[in-house]
Amino acid sequence: MYEYKFVRVDLEGIFTRKPTANHHRLIEEYAKEGWRLVQIFSPAVSARGGGIPDYFELIFERKAE
Repeated sequence: MYEYKFVRVDLEGIFTRKPTANHHRLIEEYAKEGWRLVQIFSPAVSARGGGIPDYFELIFERKAE
């Protein structure tokens, strides 16, 4: 059995979207706690957003204790 953690990282900016958090550091921090990065998920975007997402999620898993 596995447990999962979803960490949202918002993106800011008008023409170029940049993460509001250092995703490299987040991945390293969660790895130290036994989490393994499974996927980076970016949601579907709407036409009103100009085809650019507002955030992405880091998805981690580890064996349940």
